[in-house]
Amino acid sequence: MHYIRAMKTAVIPQVRVEPELRADLDSVLLPGETLTEFVEASVRRAVEFRRVQTDFAERCDASLATYERTGVSVPAEQVLSKLEAKIAARVKQLSE
Repeated sequence: MHYIRAMKTAVIPQVRVEPELRADLDSVLLPGETLTEFVEASVRRAVEFRRVQTDFAERCDASLATYERTGVSVPAEQVLSKLEAKIAARVKQLSE
């Protein structure tokens, strides 16, 4: 982490957009927010989303390989039940 902080910053290439998109973008900026801040935050979210997608796909591939090798799987009802329990717990946590 110390090394990364010492690195120089890099510039993201400029992107040409239609005037309508630029106007839409300007209209959603928060008070005091710059276009640069908005773009940086958007890029960071997109990078994280792609990482999550890649991780999910890798876990799916590993799960499928395990199933193909062993023939053992978890019933859909059991998976859905666990997911519903996680959602209920999170909803409860957020409402407290």
